Amino acid sequence: MMTTMELLRANEKVSGFKINVHKKESMELFFVKGKLETVRRTNTCDKEVTVYVDHGEFKGDSQFFVYPSTTAEQLKSLIDEAVDKALLINNQKYELPGAETGEYVVESNFADYDATELAATISKAVFEANTVENASLNSVEVFINKHTETVLNSNGLEKTQIRYDAMVEAIPTYNGENMSVELYEQYNFGSLDLQDLHDEIAGKMAEVKARFEAVKPEYPLTGTVILNKQELSSLFWHMASDLNFATVYSHSNLWKKGDSIQKNPQGDVIGITMTGQVEGSTRSSRFDNDGLAMRDARIVDGGKAAAWYGSNRYGQYLGEAPTGELRCMAVDAGTAAAESFASGNYLEVVSMSGLQVDFYNDYIGGEVRLAYYHDGEKTIPVTGVSISGKLSQVLDKIRFSSERAVHGGYFGPAKAALEEMTIF
Repeated sequence: MMTTMELLRANEKVSGFKINVHKKESMELFFVKGKLETVRRTNTCDKEVTVYVDHGEFKGDSQFFVYPSTTAEQLKSLIDEAVDKALLINNQKYELPGAETGEYVVESNFADYDATELAATISKAVFEANTVENASLNSVEVFINKHTETVLNSNGLEKTQIRYDAMVEAIPTYNGENMSVELYEQYNFGSLDLQDLHDEIAGKMAEVKARFEAVKPEYPLTGTVILNKQELSSLFWHMASDLNFATVYSHSNLWKKGDSIQKNPQGDVIGITMTGQVEGSTRSSRFDNDGLAMRDARIVDGGKAAAWYGSNRYGQYLGEAPTGELRCMAVDAGTAAAESFASGNYLEVVSMSGLQVDFYNDYIGGEVRLAYYHDGEKTIPVTGVSISGKLSQVLDKIRFSSERAVHGGYFGPAKAALEEMTIF
């Protein structure tokens, strides 16, 4: 029986191809009210084929999946269908990455553990993190994954990488006399740091208690607004998105190279480096979906747009050296300790319905679901408030903590202090 690659090469209409193979080995634990109810192991393998067809001045592409049960005749038919679909796609031409081979591992201490030992260690740490009276973890699910990813293409590229990740899903609950409050927690990590895991779950347990106790203020609030890693991640990804090759190619970017993002910096100056790997991030990778090796890009330096970054295809369109589709970022830390922000009047945001960032309309803000407000003397949990500010003014005076934290693909200041914000 002919292999997938042989059948692709045998079809004269196929100009090129790419094959992505993803093998995932998982261990899953399910707890109900602290009791382990189910342990499950899974082993899956997905194979996605992309067919490229050059027609006239254009290049089209189409994808399909191949399964173990797929026969040679079915595969021939899938290739023919993909060719027909690709002929309807009129993309500007570009070349696939050239012949490179290699086997890689994304650094993670998960490799030091047996899967059963790792699952037990994570579970124990999660439950031990709850020290809040009347609070409980009603439901906890632990997922540990080992990914083996391979990319092959018609130019002779063949790369494989192994990476690891874990996810904890939990339902923290606080029980009062007449009512209960529940929250949803999803914590993803690519390396095991027991202190970070403890702090994440303990923080969520404190949050569910605070949500129970939170009040809607009956008087206007004033002071510094403090954002944490989740909202800061959102802010910086908005910046990074504007500097991606695909955004620039579609003429929807705001900044050109050399443009000032911070017009008149009076606080900390912003610096962002896009990168392939951040320790502990589940988004770390040695190469992208096309098999292109990751190359760091310093996209914001000194508060100014310094460079663009992005995929093989859009890099060629712009005449820029592709960096790979970088999915992690390292943001420069500030000079002050995070605890120094908590003085005078301040509102520390714990959770939002989503930080709204609009560089075109010069706006930053959103609805705050939970925050701690300090009036100079006492601190109380509050809800039902919103924050709003002129983004350019906020960025000019923003101050970042010297401590850094990981959130998704973000590695940057754990906290930031924002002036010029209205609380209402």
